[in-house]
Amino acid sequence: MKVRIAMAALALLATAPLGAQGRGHKKEFVVAPDRAISVTREVLVGQGFEVVRIATVGNDQVVYYRRGNMGRGKGKGPLVKMIVRRVQNRVVFIDTPDAILVDINVRLRL
Repeated sequence: MKVRIAMAALALLATAPLGAQGRGHKKEFVVAPDRAISVTREVLVGQGFEVVRIATVGNDQVVYYRRGNMGRGKGKGPLVKMIVRRVQNRVVFIDTPDAILVDINVRLRL
């Protein structure tokens, strides 16, 4: 009896991580790179960030942005970057914070 309970518990623990896989934020989209950049710019500006520049490095587009002062007069935040990479016919977002990625995800699906 104890062996059956131990085996059932072991089977339950072994399959538990399988249910959680694949439930994170999706980072790949089948869109044109220029649309991905324009949506990224809209989302950043809408959330109070300032887009400093967008540089093309090989197949990647690097978006440099920083937090605005939000009307408080405390200065602007440090320069941060995110990478928009084109892989075959997909666009992949790298080093993108979750709060920004969720909004980009919503806008690209519309």
